[in-house]
Amino acid sequence: MSISNESNLKGYSTADIRWARFGPYYAMFPFDFAMDVIMKYSKKGETVIDPFAGRFSAPYAAAALERKAIGIEINPLGWLYGNTKLNPAPQDKVLSRLKKIYDLSKKQIYQIKIEDLPEFFHICFNRETLSFLLCARDKLKWKTDIVDGTVMAFIAVYLHGKREASLSNSMQITKAMGPKYSINWWKAHNMETPPDVNPYLFLKSRIEWRYHKGIPQFTEKNSAILGDSVNELKKIDEKNISLLFTSPPYFNITNYHADQWLRLWLLGEYDCNANDLDSVEKKHKGRFNNRELYEKLLKDVFYNCAKLMSEKSTIFVRTDAREYTLETTKKILQDVFPFHSLFIKEQRIDTVRTQTDLFSNKSKKPGEIDLILQN
Repeated sequence: MSISNESNLKGYSTADIRWARFGPYYAMFPFDFAMDVIMKYSKKGETVIDPFAGRFSAPYAAAALERKAIGIEINPLGWLYGNTKLNPAPQDKVLSRLKKIYDLSKKQIYQIKIEDLPEFFHICFNRETLSFLLCARDKLKWKTDIVDGTVMAFIAVYLHGKREASLSNSMQITKAMGPKYSINWWKAHNMETPPDVNPYLFLKSRIEWRYHKGIPQFTEKNSAILGDSVNELKKIDEKNISLLFTSPPYFNITNYHADQWLRLWLLGEYDCNANDLDSVEKKHKGRFNNRELYEKLLKDVFYNCAKLMSEKSTIFVRTDAREYTLETTKKILQDVFPFHSLFIKEQRIDTVRTQTDLFSNKSKKPGEIDLILQN
């Protein structure tokens, strides 16, 4: 069932809404905002693209509103969330696979592997959960199998967060703090013993809740692409896209990969050991804090997008209100889309923390700016 009632955007009254909020992730579009933009600037059956998709809030909203959606994300965690909610596997298969992984985790090999993990893991998770996580890392083919991907996505969602509401000792849900910081904090708060949780029963109940309203049913074919937009955009055959709707990484705000180091470890994207556990750096992250590389990234991505847009199209980019990111993004967009007229809308949201606020922005112009270009 797609969302046809434009006022039906609050709560969890439909499968589409319930799945829309799947996956904790920093700097995500508010879903209501994404719905509003897509309804205003595109029509049913048209194509919407987001080359910096994050957890795919914009592509998912487009799909729910009967548009064709294309999302590209370089962070495997964001892609996993997006690919799962755009195409979740059947519940019975997900629960069956979850039980299979749990049963396999009882093997002696995983008990042995537990001993090789650094101290952080032994305080963060109980032994049963650790063996389960190691088995999931070993057995789940989350990139290529939709059932395995759905199971892994649920594990990732609940990997860490509030104690008793996740698989971990007390942690933030959207960001994994560094191992040394976490260990010191747990010890200072007399929380050196991880929670006594059965990972299978814990996840089973959350999966059943998520599926209770069913799964999304979309009318158009949608694409969730894992990779670098600079390269992936060149492979897209679609040449008549009506709406480019995105929010590029803000310059020098945060390291999205270091912040998600624990979930990336779960996905097998990072092999921890006692020496490098506090350092997670991906080569593409350098483009977010090096001015030359940052500008090149935006130019390349928007230039490649321009080749795919229809003759009459809208470019909607939410960006940082801080001067460098704003002026750089504005100039590049005007250069790439010279026949589009630029409209600027400033966002000052008092009740919702913006991406800039989340990372302690102290500038005189807090918040975010919407750059809207139309021809």
